[in-house]
Amino acid sequence: MSLPPYRVSAYNTAKASENKIHDDATAKRFGFRGGLVGGVHVYAYMTHLPVQRWGRAWLERGTGEARFAKPVYEGDIAEIAATEDADGMTLQVTSEGVLCATGRAAVPAIAPAVALGEFAVAAPPAHDARPPADEQSLPVGKWLGMTPLTVTAEYQAQDLSDTRETDPIYASERIVHPGTILRCCNWALSHNVVLPAWMHMGSTVQNLGLARVGDTLGVRAKVTQNYEHKGHKWVEIDALVLADGRSPIARVRHIAIYRPRQLAEAA
Repeated sequence: MSLPPYRVSAYNTAKASENKIHDDATAKRFGFRGGLVGGVHVYAYMTHLPVQRWGRAWLERGTGEARFAKPVYEGDIAEIAATEDADGMTLQVTSEGVLCATGRAAVPAIAPAVALGEFAVAAPPAHDARPPADEQSLPVGKWLGMTPLTVTAEYQAQDLSDTRETDPIYASERIVHPGTILRCCNWALSHNVVLPAWMHMGSTVQNLGLARVGDTLGVRAKVTQNYEHKGHKWVEIDALVLADGRSPIARVRHIAIYRPRQLAEAA
């Protein structure tokens, strides 16, 4: 069964960020039409239909997958389509007639237990002391953390506006949006190493609980892979997002190209 599609006008919130893949000029030099809308925002768009279908149950214990194949650009309409099957739903994001992302969502009967002791606490270095991202700074087995974020009402309101989220559950129940939860995994990388231009390529998410306005978000993440593929340098992390340092919110396999081959070619 197919659900009615969800359409959103994509918005690039990161034009001025350190990650120049979101900057029009840099992205065009890399062969793109313009600055890329962040993967966490595309994932945020994708979560609208699972929440519409399953509500708070999906936010508390649902699963989500996203793989990003082509860019979504600011101002273009991203159309999210969902088709239910026996195991949940498949998700597709198209924009300007191009398939940009694919994924799945489901609601298991219970969320798996997570032992906090299996995830080490690591503090990120000072911002100006971060090393460049490479095989030495992101070795397999390294633990990563982030600068904690306390989610204020103002932050949540801006976040919902940026992601064009219209589901009332977030404002009425003061629930932190899953796009914000996933952004913590980006910060596990960018708060630890310098990433001049990089791309979030996919995530597999197991929701474990709710974060709400007033909570302080943090992450405990371990580098599980660092490799080269088609000239790009890739990193994968196993990340546990926490509220107030003790309540598991999501466990995420997070995949990124931390050094695109275009950077190596320009060096």
